[in-house]
Amino acid sequence: MDHQPTDHGNLTRFFPKAPVYLGYNTNGLANHDPLQAIELIAELGYEGIAITVDHGWLNPFDSQFDVRLREFQNALELYRLKTVVETGARFLLNPNVKHEPTLISEGSENRSQRIDYLKHCIDVAASLGSDCVSLWSGKKPDTVNLQTAMDRLAESLDPVIQYAESNGVIIGFEPEPDMLIDTMNAYERLLQWIDSPAFQLTLDIGHLFCQGEVPIVDFIWRWKDRIVNVHIEDMKAGEHEHLMFGDGHIHFPPIFAALQEINYQGGVYVELSRHSFNAPVFAKQSIDFLAPFFSQEKPKPGPRSPFHTDRNSGEGLI
Repeated sequence: MDHQPTDHGNLTRFFPKAPVYLGYNTNGLANHDPLQAIELIAELGYEGIAITVDHGWLNPFDSQFDVRLREFQNALELYRLKTVVETGARFLLNPNVKHEPTLISEGSENRSQRIDYLKHCIDVAASLGSDCVSLWSGKKPDTVNLQTAMDRLAESLDPVIQYAESNGVIIGFEPEPDMLIDTMNAYERLLQWIDSPAFQLTLDIGHLFCQGEVPIVDFIWRWKDRIVNVHIEDMKAGEHEHLMFGDGHIHFPPIFAALQEINYQGGVYVELSRHSFNAPVFAKQSIDFLAPFFSQEKPKPGPRSPFHTDRNSGEGLI
């Protein structure tokens, strides 16, 4: 690896002048009104929000999209939240098959549907001034071989990257378990097809751990010049299940030390996509767990919004 070993010592200290900030992904807020969810995230002390474009969350098929976009812009400005745009909506494009169609699906018309969706997400990112648009490859169809799938992915990515470049938006590509591009080795191979400064990396800490890509610190250093977005959650080795912090086996202090050392200046976004049923509690527990790794004090909430409603703690929900 291209770095010297570091004495991580007492890493639960606050790191001085840490440029990273903590955010929360809206795929863990699926049961909330979007504007109330934005308020909740800000009041808990998060500094960023990862907006998964989905039903209710800047849906491209919403006839009132322009109105919704202005509402989002106003709310984000009110609470001074940074953003990234995520594209992992499960059933937005196909109500019957999760995450389909993808960039490598059978049928050019299906791949075009995904491309159009990603272009919409790029438009959203440009309007919100987001750090990046995060996306993944999709699963390889059983009907094609690896070479065909890679060629198809590169062909589909080309118009997406060109569109991102023309709009001044960065793409953060995420290796995803069980998809065509699942590991960092697969991502490195993809770079043989892709040549663009707009094509960068979303690094998911749990994905590295569950697939045995450890020590995680080594991968952070190896890819430090491409990381534009970080997802974080707990996981167990060999199991791709996003877990609440403390329910898995990841040792987090060296990870945050490495992000500090490489001078990473983006967001670290909690991704608890199966925890919407009690989101206020899980979001608070997450920031309480992660806050000691950040030097910044939790920002004080901005003025109360016109769409504020009182919420209970969420305890006892099923």
